[in-house]
Amino acid sequence: MFEQAFKNIDDILRKEAGCTTELDYTEQTSWLLFLKYLDGLEQDLAAEAALSGKPYSYILDASARWDSWAAPKGADGRIDHNRALTGDDLRDFVNQTLFTYLKSFKARARGPNTIEYKIGEIFGEITNKISSGYNMREIIDLIDELRFRSQAEKHELSHLYEAKIRNMGNAGRNGGEYYTPRPLIRAIVEVVRPRIGERVYDGAVGSAGFLCEAYEYMKRMHPQRTTAEDRVLQERTFYGKEKKSLAYVIAIMNMILHGIEAPNILHTNTLTENLADIQDRDRYDVVLANPPFGGKERKEVQQNFPIRTGETAFLFLQHFIKMLKAGGRGGVVIKNTFLSNTDNASVSLRRLLLESCQLHTVLDCPSGTFQGAGVKTVVLFFEKGAPTRSVWYYQLDPGRSLGKTNPLNDADLAEFVELQRTLADSAKSWSVDVAGVDQGTWDLSVKNPNGGGDVVHRSPGEILDEIEGLDAESANVLGRIRALL
Repeated sequence: MFEQAFKNIDDILRKEAGCTTELDYTEQTSWLLFLKYLDGLEQDLAAEAALSGKPYSYILDASARWDSWAAPKGADGRIDHNRALTGDDLRDFVNQTLFTYLKSFKARARGPNTIEYKIGEIFGEITNKISSGYNMREIIDLIDELRFRSQAEKHELSHLYEAKIRNMGNAGRNGGEYYTPRPLIRAIVEVVRPRIGERVYDGAVGSAGFLCEAYEYMKRMHPQRTTAEDRVLQERTFYGKEKKSLAYVIAIMNMILHGIEAPNILHTNTLTENLADIQDRDRYDVVLANPPFGGKERKEVQQNFPIRTGETAFLFLQHFIKMLKAGGRGGVVIKNTFLSNTDNASVSLRRLLLESCQLHTVLDCPSGTFQGAGVKTVVLFFEKGAPTRSVWYYQLDPGRSLGKTNPLNDADLAEFVELQRTLADSAKSWSVDVAGVDQGTWDLSVKNPNGGGDVVHRSPGEILDEIEGLDAESANVLGRIRALL
């Protein structure tokens, strides 16, 4: 039922001129899902208060609650269409009254980790793109049928929502920044092994895939949890930051559907934080992330980092190293050219990583791992606090070309996860003694001594993909300049 409802919602959104991509479909579905979830949460909290004989203070005013404007019910439990808004009345209420009211929550919230603050952030950053109140009424009726009160219902909905995020990742160059293949994330989490009681951080949280998979892993590894341990998982384990409005909304909704009721996600530009201001209390036990690469940060942002570079991913890597506690562990995706670039920033950053952390594992990912991205990537696994002595490499080769119809799967990564436990050598894996690395360049290129050769160079297809993407960006910039003339 849930899957068909999602398909029907997308079909309706395709009729809207303001909704043209999978990103739009997910965004518009997300804010409506959030309000439906909030209604269920309030009902549960009110019921708990009643059982304990305590009064309950609702988060939302009566007129802004789901069962007032979206789905007022009759005695038979069905939507009373005589009272339910539709057409222009519904659209105008949402745009002029509801969104304005919900935006105001941010200023009134006690702090950034409250549900009130999340409400204000979400509705302060997104807009309603459903211009037809009749289409909106159809979508609301479908969403009202969804239930995510039980764990089974949340589990099903979370899988469907992940599928929507995956479709966004396949929607083109910009969509890919929101989606890291879940089999890759699960393998990274398996290697890093976060434990209950540790704080897990992603400063480029995107759709919160790393935090959601870490949550699922920790629940699976601790099936006999106490109530106190569950509270720790809910409230004091997962932390993230996200710059982009759409990704922030999706991250919040994704974590809610996975079972984290009030996600500790901040809507902020992580890179504007000065590394010199980070204190011990700010640090985390585990960092899991796939920071954006290819972007360029402004000069004033670069001033926050000891190694100054315009490459976004290199700034994030410095941030992650700084944010780890001594003994903390990291799993970070980065362009494979990081291992061999000869510019001063790359050389300095490799030296920083090797001297301040034990870079114990490098996973070399094949072309096509990330849909819509014209670059190859590696995953760096490291532990902070001691210098690197030896690096174990694994060259992932699924034995086929990866693509939209043939994506990476968990079986492809099973051997890597197994061999990594002992850092064993094989046809696809080997170790490099850092003492033998050129200390002038700190070159860490992936060079398989077992016949794989130097795989740093990209394929012609990848290079063409990047050229195509850069051409599109150039055309966009030229269009903006032309509009100013």
